Amino acid sequence: MTSKIYVALRVKAAPERAFEAFVDEIGAWWRPSSLFRTTPRAPGRLAFEPGEGGRLTETLAGGKAFEIGRITAWDPPRRLVFSYRQATFPPTLTTEVEVRFEAVGEETRVSVEHRGFDQVPADSVARHGFSDQVLLMRLAEWWRVLLASVGDFA
Repeated sequence: MTSKIYVALRVKAAPERAFEAFVDEIGAWWRPSSLFRTTPRAPGRLAFEPGEGGRLTETLAGGKAFEIGRITAWDPPRRLVFSYRQATFPPTLTTEVEVRFEAVGEETRVSVEHRGFDQVPADSVARHGFSDQVLLMRLAEWWRVLLASVGDFA
């Protein structure tokens, strides 16, 4: 069994535009989280390298880039899957994020399933002392904020 969250939100855009905003404009809509930091320093700017195998990176103000994950499925404008790791994860640990873009009338339902938190050791600093339930609730809250931000750009 895997620990996962699922969050969905409708945005006022076609799937093509929603996908484009998610991937091409992530540096503009992404909101850093003090709980789910991707670098050990002050937040930088995120960017995807499009296509399967492309990297998700965070580049700091000084130019240093950190690899956050890799795209494992690329199916524009329907689906994107990428690995994801936080700065506080053990060195070999990654989680997985699946994003779907489904037309609903003149809007698009953007859904995120973030899975794999069961792999984070109970004593890991990445858990902030939270139980599974609280950790996943906080992660879901953060993804809701992120999806609302995507909606603002789409």
